[in-house]
Amino acid sequence: MSARNAASSAPGGRRAFGQLLAHYRRAAGETQESLAPQILCERSVLSRIETGDRVPSEPLVKRCDAKLRTGGALYKLWRETDWYPDQAYPDWFQRRINFEAKATRLLAFQANVMPGLLQSEEYVQALFAHDTDPARREQRIRIRLSRQERFLCADGPLLMVVVDESALRNVVGSPKVMAAQCRHLLDVGKLPNIRIQIAPASNSQLLRPRTSMTILKLIDGEEWVYFESLERGHFSDDPAVVARHTRTYDVLRADCLSASESVAFIRDALEEYGRGRESSYKRRALGEEQPQPPRRYQLRGNRPRYPRLHPRPGQ
Repeated sequence: MSARNAASSAPGGRRAFGQLLAHYRRAAGETQESLAPQILCERSVLSRIETGDRVPSEPLVKRCDAKLRTGGALYKLWRETDWYPDQAYPDWFQRRINFEAKATRLLAFQANVMPGLLQSEEYVQALFAHDTDPARREQRIRIRLSRQERFLCADGPLLMVVVDESALRNVVGSPKVMAAQCRHLLDVGKLPNIRIQIAPASNSQLLRPRTSMTILKLIDGEEWVYFESLERGHFSDDPAVVARHTRTYDVLRADCLSASESVAFIRDALEEYGRGRESSYKRRALGEEQPQPPRRYQLRGNRPRYPRLHPRPGQ
């Protein structure tokens, strides 16, 4: 496809951004060949951005602004551009879905709610139950579940997820829904390409990321970091940024519960939800009075357990 045809077929926002970038580049007396190494990208990448055929990353746009001395005009337009106007999702989330379709490895840390790729059907339905438009609600459920298909098979991409305990404790729908979600985690965790680990709330030494994040490696070797703020998603392929967040993730995985310990943790949560009530953790957090069960010192198999004769640490 020629540059002219590529530009004409690109969405208006992409085309406008590419034209503005090309304008500032020419005004600065730069060619694509001379500018590309100064902004740390390939000439072919810069060409595709100018034709509207590629979405530029945030760090790259900021480097263009600095080099071309635009006063921040490119970054302002980048933030206001709807890069995927014809998609069912917001432009930033559709971009993430496109990345998932090309990922060979996905590393994720998730807090507060279950990771979308590991949500059970009951959990997804409860999550979107507030949508009063039945057709839109069903579409959202269908698309959410369809995203999982590529990962939930034995030969799927590597999927490694650290789930913060908050996602396991926050009740979506009902205890019954959460019990089904726990069973789903136990089932998919048996797949050879999936590993699930829990970051327990009781471990104050864990260095958790400030927000949920995903690190994706794509078929072509590109690596991206993705995280969300209140109103939009953020992407970076800056090697320094990717390396920094990958290191944070690796340390977190090493320090949180192992995969086998996490299975036991999820089974305990399943047992509580299976009794038809929210976890004692959740009720304590709300300050509710706790009923005191009969004192029974038992292990599995109803063998007697002897009470401690020494105080626990901190008592």
